[in-house]
Amino acid sequence: MTYVYDRLIRDRLARSPKSVLLLGARQVGKSTLMRSMGPDLVVNLADEALFLAYGKDPGRLGRELASLRKPSSVLIDEVQRLPTLLNSVQAQMDEGSRHRFLLTGSSARKLKRGGANLLPGRIVLEHLDPLTIWELGPAFDLDKILARGALPGIYADAADTAADVLETYATTYLREEVQAEALIRNVGSYARFLDLAAAFSGDWINYSKVASDAEIPKETVRRFFQILEDTLLCFRIPPFDAPGSRRRVSHRDRFVLFDLGVRNALLGLHRGSPPPTEKGRLFEHWLALQCLAFIRAHRLPWKVLGYRTDAGAEVDLVIDMGRRFLALECKLGTSVGSRQISGIRSFAEVAGKPVVGCVAFQGARAQSLGAAIEAVPYQDFLLERLPRLARLG
Repeated sequence: MTYVYDRLIRDRLARSPKSVLLLGARQVGKSTLMRSMGPDLVVNLADEALFLAYGKDPGRLGRELASLRKPSSVLIDEVQRLPTLLNSVQAQMDEGSRHRFLLTGSSARKLKRGGANLLPGRIVLEHLDPLTIWELGPAFDLDKILARGALPGIYADAADTAADVLETYATTYLREEVQAEALIRNVGSYARFLDLAAAFSGDWINYSKVASDAEIPKETVRRFFQILEDTLLCFRIPPFDAPGSRRRVSHRDRFVLFDLGVRNALLGLHRGSPPPTEKGRLFEHWLALQCLAFIRAHRLPWKVLGYRTDAGAEVDLVIDMGRRFLALECKLGTSVGSRQISGIRSFAEVAGKPVVGCVAFQGARAQSLGAAIEAVPYQDFLLERLPRLARLG
């Protein structure tokens, strides 16, 4: 299976001699990608024995680096587990050593908390997401994506094995490791929150309601969401602000979990196909993740926003592209009506700059729905229209 975005990042790394920090959730393929660069030394901190060894002997990395030929490349996997190793990396870079560091991490929170100072301008920051439609090519299967998500190992597994691995990921990693990351004393409150975070993934978040349902303080809910965001397990979509508009616009955030399979596992929906009542929201959730991954992979300065008025007008996703907005509606169906574009028209009235309106749906052909609004088959939107908008700037 050829992964286009892996190659996109790998090509950038091959063209640049700079050290790199590759961030992404567990099991998205960070280690595989970095090992393909042929490092001369690999320090895998996910290995408990190595983690303990380097933790007990802070000078070990420096001695190993001194024994390497120069130039050389050094992979430190899951560096957030031992942020103090970054002191050695920092010292090597300050001294102008000819070592190139390939770092991976799954928690920006731990790196920040560990006092990591990664020399802006010397360390290149990259992000890796679960598999996307661009990477999968002919292996892309929407029904499989909506059911089991797109973590590489899980997507390629047999159905029964994938379900078991997803369950382990949701219980062992999310409920135990992230719990430890959060320094949570009340396990029950975190477990209740996590289930609600999965249930509300993609929705407009009412912090008071989540706090009431989880029986925890509202500020704790905000902190828990921040932890999920810092550990790269969810993405926050802030609201669009319409200054000067008389139309009352919601200022609530939206959060989307990073993978549909993990979301389904948290809700106990990971064995078999999701129920029909879930597929529409899963499709919208998946399209949002594809847009976010596209923006990160291509390093675009675009901002992803939400739009909803108090009167109920709503757009599934708004992308601020600088000179224009893209207002995107997602429809898991083959027909499109006026209901799907009312939110786009509402947004265009307060946007303040040109709006490209698009409904991504399962129809076979594109349809014009009025001035600057078009219904497009979702594959065409992702594979053709979105890249075209990126080229236009």
